[in-house]
Amino acid sequence: MIDARPTRLRGVLAPVVTPFHANLEANATEFVRHCRWLLENGAGLAIFGTNSEANSLSVAERIRLTDTLLEAGVPAASMMPGTGTSSLTDTVLLTRHAVDAGAAGVLILPPFFYKKISDDGLFAYYAEVIERIGDARMSLYLYNIPALSGVPITLELIERLLKRYPETIAGVKDSSGDWHNTKAMIDVFARDGLDIFPASEALLSTALPLGAAGCISATANVNPGDIALLCERLRNEKATALQEKVTLIRKLFETVPMIPAMKQVIAYGTDDRDWMTVRPPLEQLKPDGTAMLIDALTTAGFDFKRLKHRLAH
Repeated sequence: MIDARPTRLRGVLAPVVTPFHANLEANATEFVRHCRWLLENGAGLAIFGTNSEANSLSVAERIRLTDTLLEAGVPAASMMPGTGTSSLTDTVLLTRHAVDAGAAGVLILPPFFYKKISDDGLFAYYAEVIERIGDARMSLYLYNIPALSGVPITLELIERLLKRYPETIAGVKDSSGDWHNTKAMIDVFARDGLDIFPASEALLSTALPLGAAGCISATANVNPGDIALLCERLRNEKATALQEKVTLIRKLFETVPMIPAMKQVIAYGTDDRDWMTVRPPLEQLKPDGTAMLIDALTTAGFDFKRLKHRLAH
């Protein structure tokens, strides 16, 4: 058990894609390899996020994969596990496991089955999680992704939670897709010490100067080095050309279903067909869609060899 609160993560984090064997079982060995590669290329580990197919994983699978990373020597302080579920008790179980392991933070979705939930209901949910954990080491990041959860996290809710739990509420990942919403979160809460993470590296040159903490971006799974470098450069200077490059790569992935697209690209770069596997109800990209994406990325200067280097881990 870790006694001290870990240092907060900043910069770029990857919602780590989860590899599966052809039989749909999680491939723990490849998961460790991918996480190590991400760390070596400057990205933190937001394991069990949306792009991890987290809600297609059981609680036991998430705990087992986390333990596998820890046993392999991957630092807990590099991790921000997604622990939010529709079940209060499952969320508490996953969160306690992450906190006890020494994770830098936990990223918690709102309970997403019931819709049109009031801020009072959401406040009660998050408060119950915090009270049940009852641990000063816990750094909680709220995960706002209303297009999928159907449950928006409002500025008013953040303010209430921050007022009640100022030592626990650490930040927000805003996947609203609305820059005005992200900017409002930065403007209102960054001065109070909250770390606001947009969900796309395309916003970095705009968001970082305003006080954003970095980004938690799906495409950090395949382009971590350039995004991490962009974060570093933007702290001291403009980086227009690099911003344009990472934005172009991001936009190419946005033209197709992103989770299977990233897995197809990793499979292509590593010559490992198992990486193509997604759990139902997701589906693999069609061959023509994959070919078009590979061609577009090649034209854009994407370096597939960097993925090949993962095989050394």
